[in-house]
Formats: sequence, C-alpha cells, structure tokens
Amino acid sequence: MRIALFTETFLPKVDGIVTRLRHTVEHLQRNGDQVLIFSPDGGLTEYKGARIYGVSGFPLPWYPELKMALPRPAIGYELEKFQPDTIHVVNPAILGLAGIYYAKTMRVPLVASYHTHLPQYLHHYGWGILEGLLWEFLKSAHNQARLNLCTSTAMMQELTSHGIERVDLWQRGVDTELFQPHLASQEMRRRLTQGHPDSPLLLYVGRLGAEKEIDRIKPVLEAIPNARLALVGDGPHRQALEKYFAGTPTNFVGYLTGVDLASAFASADAFIFPSRTETLGLVLLEAMAAGCPVVAARSGGIPDIVTDGVNGYLFDPAEEEGAIAATIRLLAHQQERETLRQNARKEAERWGWAAATRQLQNYYKAVISHG
Repeated sequence: MRIALFTETFLPKVDGIVTRLRHTVEHLQRNGDQVLIFSPDGGLTEYKGARIYGVSGFPLPWYPELKMALPRPAIGYELEKFQPDTIHVVNPAILGLAGIYYAKTMRVPLVASYHTHLPQYLHHYGWGILEGLLWEFLKSAHNQARLNLCTSTAMMQELTSHGIERVDLWQRGVDTELFQPHLASQEMRRRLTQGHPDSPLLLYVGRLGAEKEIDRIKPVLEAIPNARLALVGDGPHRQALEKYFAGTPTNFVGYLTGVDLASAFASADAFIFPSRTETLGLVLLEAMAAGCPVVAARSGGIPDIVTDGVNGYLFDPAEEEGAIAATIRLLAHQQERETLRQNARKEAERWGWAAATRQLQNYYKAVISHG
C-alpha cells in the first residue's frame, strides 16, 4: 500500500504522537508499504525509508515547540506523483486540512486519528470559552473520514458523544525491547537524584506543558520524607515550573532518549502522572515496560492501561490527597511494589508495535476495499 501521512508534529520533536508515528512508519516500511510524510519542516527528508516532505511554518506564540505549517499547492503535486492508496491525517488542524482536501479531490479514502485532547487543553491556556467551537471544527474535519481512530476507549466515547462518526480503536504499542527493568542503575539514580541515590525517587517524563498539571506533584513530593523528584522533558511551561518548584529537591533533567530514558524509568521508585487530558498516556506504557510502578490520575485513556492495585495505582484527580496516599502506599510496601512492577511489565509485553501496526494495516485495507 501507498500511504500519505499528514501530521502536525513529527521529528525532531519528541512527544507521544511522534513516538507512535515513528514506530508505525518503521513497521509499515518494513512490511513493504510505502509512506510519504507531510509534516512541519524539521530539517529531515527521510525516516526509515519513508520520504518526508517538510512544509515551512511558524512557531505558535504560546507553544513555540509546535509549528503551524500552512497548506500549499506543492502538496498536491507531490500527492499526484505519489498516487496514494489512502491518506491518513493525524490530528487534523492546519496542515491536516490539506490531507482532507486532497483526499476529496483525488477521491482517495481518508483515515483520521485523534491523539491530542485539544478541547481540554484550551482550558489550561485561557481559551476555554472556545471549546464548543473547536468541537464543531473537529466534527466537521473528522466526519469527512471513512474511519476515525482513537487511542483509548474513553476517547472513542468522547468523540462519539460530540457527533463524530465511524470511530474505532487504534491499539496501544510500546517498545518492550528498549524499555526493560534490568536497565535500573545506581549511576542513573545518582544522576536523577543529584547525588542522593538512597532517597525515594519520584519521576515524571513528558512535555512540560500547563495541560500536564505537573504542579500537582509538588504536594506529593513534600509529603514524603527525603523524596527527590526528577522531571524529564521540556516544554513551554518549564520556566513557570522552575519557579514553582524552587526550594524543593527537584531536578529538571531535560530530554532523555534511548537507553538513558529507559534507564531513568527503570531506576525510579514511582512514576507520577497527574494529567487529566490524556487520550492514552503512551509514556505510562513505557514506564510499565521498564518495571516502574505508576501512580496516575483516573482520567481519559489512562484506565485503559493501568488497573488500580494490579499493575499500578489510580487516584481520583478531584481529591487533593489522592495522589499523596497512593504514592505513600506504594513506597511503604516493598513486596506489593515488586508485584506491581512484575504485573506492569507483563501488561506492557502484550502491546508490541508490530501488532498495533498490523491492526492499522487492516484498517487501511478495509477503507481501500470499500472504494
């Protein structure tokens, strides 16, 4: 199959969407499919055999890591040369509108997928009043697709409740070869705890954005004697968070990748994830694959991954003390923590990227065969 993939974010940016797309493109190409990627220009022209057509854009003022790339006629010429069997638009917003337009004009079956819970994000950036308008835009864009894929059952229900049709599940995936418990090391603990490897180590990995509600970790940190916090990642909210966590034993690590990231997960005592806006929370699966016990908000797509008391702990995000109680419980019972680690790894092993990509290929074949 020949797949034209439109995405509003791709390499060199680092986030959960890019992680999913990287593995998906790699497995599609490996299986003999051809992928052409349209994304904001990041300086790359190829990834794992797939050609990248970078579209120049400008950074969003409130989120400079994200580029807004405007559609242009050259995209149409590239598609005509490529002759795709299907067009897949990831998070249709700006560039994705070109994918929708050309799918219609070229009569190519359209697949769309929903990864970022933008209507909820608006509330964290002072634009909550526009939520209804954004849902109308999303409904209009997604309902032009033959199939709309979501990464969790919670998001399937959310989209359906807002009038989006033909919704199905794109199963989760994680790199269980990279993220492994045996990568735990004292050296990494020393690095993350800034020289205090014997202290309880709390970890957060992900974008440092207001919508991630990282400030909610501070009371957890303060409630646990001698605990240290490592925040791995970067984003537009970093400066505000550095002020907010000033005076606490918090290490702003910046980005980690590859084995370093896997070792960070495996070396921590608890992975704290307070976000209420997750469509899935791919980073949770990475933590679980590395055997890092998870304490996460019971919200969005997270309960699809974490079973409370079995492979991690969930807390009610409306309760101030919920995350504190769950983390204290986790750290206090070593045997229980070990059981959680083992169960978390077992859960992650069920969700390889090869299986997730095979499922996606079957979806593509279905929309193509229906003309």
